Amino acid sequence: MILRVLAQGEAYSVPSKKSENGQLAKCVIRLKELGEVGDEYLVTILGNMAQCRFPPDSIVAASLRFKVHESNGQFYQDILANEIKPLK
Repeated sequence: MILRVLAQGEAYSVPSKKSENGQLAKCVIRLKELGEVGDEYLVTILGNMAQCRFPPDSIVAASLRFKVHESNGQFYQDILANEIKPLK
């Protein structure tokens, strides 16, 4: 997908059993489809990609993964970035 960056939060560490040191970098980025009525996505970035900074209004190519999970009878959707690369 080709998207515009609206905002990006600061990266922080979270516990992870899958990483070597038991910590994993994580941040959230808000992306919008190009055009006036494009959808917006609040995307979680994990690992080394979470350390990358994408300035507001920059254009990126992103591969996103959508997951749904249930907790206590409520359903939630998570959007994770597989890959994000700047285009400009």
